[in-house]
Amino acid sequence: MISADYIPFLIQALLAGGITAFVIGASHFFGQRAKLNKIKDSAYECGVPSEGIVHTRFSVKFFLTALLFMLFDLEIVILVPWTFIYREFLANHIAIIGPVFFFIGVLVLGLIYEVKKGALDWEK
Repeated sequence: MISADYIPFLIQALLAGGITAFVIGASHFFGQRAKLNKIKDSAYECGVPSEGIVHTRFSVKFFLTALLFMLFDLEIVILVPWTFIYREFLANHIAIIGPVFFFIGVLVLGLIYEVKKGALDWEK
């Protein structure tokens, strides 16, 4: 039998699975590839028929900037838990400020390196 502690998790998992199945089913039934839809295999852009080239090519600089954003964004996410447990470390007399400054220093050095290499320069 299922323990009472796992019932909220089971309810959440069933709701997530049900909502996912409903959205995928609705997309399949009403979506662009449905037999009811007369405009098959065309790009969908806010209900307005597309004009011109549908698949434009993006510059490598776009992808580089996106990757750099993701890199720094994920590193900042690592700093958030440190802010929550900072008081606990201070209460236990554990020095945490040194590793935090080292981590931020590495981030700053990486950003300076990117700026000097021109990774954020769109005109290049």
